[in-house]
Amino acid sequence: MSKPKIGFLGAGYIAGVHAAILTRDERVEVAAVYDIKKRQAVQLAQSVGASVAHSVAEVLATCDVVYITTPNTQHTELAILATEERKHIFCEKPMATGVTDARRVLKAVARSDRVFQVGHNRRFAPVYAELKRMLTESHRPHSAHVKMNRGELLNPKWVGDPKITGGFLYETTIHMFDMLRFLFGDVKSLQAIGSTHEYAEVDDFSVLLVFESGMHATLASAADASWLFPFERVEVFCHHATIATREMESLICSEGLNGMQTEHSMHQLSKEEKWGYVQEDRAFIDSIANGTPAAVTAFDGYKSVELVNAVYQSVKNGKPIRLNNQLSG
Repeated sequence: MSKPKIGFLGAGYIAGVHAAILTRDERVEVAAVYDIKKRQAVQLAQSVGASVAHSVAEVLATCDVVYITTPNTQHTELAILATEERKHIFCEKPMATGVTDARRVLKAVARSDRVFQVGHNRRFAPVYAELKRMLTESHRPHSAHVKMNRGELLNPKWVGDPKITGGFLYETTIHMFDMLRFLFGDVKSLQAIGSTHEYAEVDDFSVLLVFESGMHATLASAADASWLFPFERVEVFCHHATIATREMESLICSEGLNGMQTEHSMHQLSKEEKWGYVQEDRAFIDSIANGTPAAVTAFDGYKSVELVNAVYQSVKNGKPIRLNNQLSG
C-alpha cells in the first residue's frame, strides 16, 4: 500500500515547521508544495525533497492530504475546496476569520468522511497538557487570568494587515481563546473593552469571561507590549492553590497555606515539541492511519472563531455577548 501523499498550500514559516516534522514520519510522503511566491515554494520543496506544484488544482489532483498554511483570510475557501475534493485536511488556525465563513467550513466538513484537523498546537504543548491533567485530576479551578501579548505588529510586515490576518485577535490571540475552552469548557458570556494605539485596528483588549461551569476568567492581549517574557501566560486559581505557566517553558504550582511550590520544566525538549507541533502532526497522521476522529475538530475551530468574533462584537457594541452552546460538534 502506497504512502499517503501530502501537499502544502502555502510555503511560509509554519509550513516549513510542519514539513520538516512530517519528513520524519515514515507513514507519509511530503510530495508537493505550492505558493504564489514561487521562490518560497522552491526553497521549501527542496528542503524536504518534494516537487513544486504550479497551482492549487495540481496539489489537489496529486495529493491525498493537504496542509493549508496560507495567510489566514485564505483558509476558508481552500478548506471548502479541499473538503469537496475528499482530501484529508490539516488547516492552520484560524479555520476562518468570521463566523459565517466558519459555519461554511463546518457544514462542508460535516459532509466529508475525511479527517479535518485545526492547527491549535497549544493543546499538544506539554505545559498545557500537564495543566489540563492537573485541572482534571487534582485541582478544581474557580477563576483564571490569561494574557497573550505581542511586542509589535511590524515583523513580518503582513502581521499588521487585517486584510491578511483577519484582525489581531485572529492572528495571535485566537490560540488563547481555544485554550480557555480546552481548559475550562464552553464560555457562556463575555464582555470586552478594546482600544487602538499603534496600528490601524483595535490592538489592545481586556475581556471578562463567564463559563458554563460557573467559573470566570480575565484575558488581556496587547499588540505593542514589548517582548517581555513570558508574553504568554495562564494563571489558574484553585482552592488554596495557583498554577501558572511561563509560555511553553514551564509550569509552577503553589499550593497549601504555606505556598509550597513544584515546577515542571520543559527546557530539555526541542522547540517543535515544546510548542506541540510534533505532537499535533503525529495526532493528525494517527487519525488518518487509524480512521479515528481528529484531535482538534472543525467544531473546535468554529468555537474559537466564534469567541474572537464575540470579542470584536462586544468591543463595537459596548455590551456583553451571550454565546450559543446548543450547537454540538
